[in-house]
Amino acid sequence: MTRMLVHILYGIFIAGVMLPLVNAELRDRLISYWCRGLLAVLNIRVVTKGVLPSAQVKSTLFVANHVSWIDIHAINSVRAMRFVAKSEIRGWPVIGWVSEKVNTLFIERTKRRDASRVVNLAVDCLRDGDCLCFFPEGGTSDGTELRPFKGSLMQAAIDAEAQLWPLSIRYPRPDGSANTAMAYYDDVSLAQSIKQVLSQRSAVVELHFFAPIPTHGHDRRHLSLQVRHIIAAALNLPVHRIPETHDDPANAAQ
Repeated sequence: MTRMLVHILYGIFIAGVMLPLVNAELRDRLISYWCRGLLAVLNIRVVTKGVLPSAQVKSTLFVANHVSWIDIHAINSVRAMRFVAKSEIRGWPVIGWVSEKVNTLFIERTKRRDASRVVNLAVDCLRDGDCLCFFPEGGTSDGTELRPFKGSLMQAAIDAEAQLWPLSIRYPRPDGSANTAMAYYDDVSLAQSIKQVLSQRSAVVELHFFAPIPTHGHDRRHLSLQVRHIIAAALNLPVHRIPETHDDPANAAQ
């Protein structure tokens, strides 16, 4: 816990002093460096599979299932990118401030008009070459299920003529089953989740990057179902033909 707090203080220094002074390439490298350090402090090993995105990858919307607050740091440790998050995170002590410094896109989930604003903002970011990541389940699970996707934000990739990059996240135990102690979901508080993570003797997070999907000629519902099938197959989870509900990008914020 002490090492983690010290590393967070180091992150505050990087976010407040260094990031505003460096170019985009060095900014991404610093973020990835800090995230790798945090995972090392937490004794979490990252296992990557598939087609890994290089620093040269631009204008891409990454789409992933969501299990834990660790997801973001694990992804950033491989390739730093911007995330779409619920506006409540902005008010969290330290975390909210750092999130703003790393250019997180915040969305007011209770305001439908704000959803349109974020889609338009995401289009601009993708056209400028940014890489974005969002979690279309609209929340976290314990890793043993895949919830229906809310895919409206995929419209941003279509409008920007950007590519989609499916990504599955899994926390396996040595026997291959889901390590639910790593999940941050339902009524589990952040403090409880941190305690559970620190109690793990040797945790693993598995990131499987699939081949990117061009968006030209597709609608967002088709893309949402395609990505969901890819991720479900990787996680060995059933895919139920459930229609998208509340198809609002506000629900896709972490």
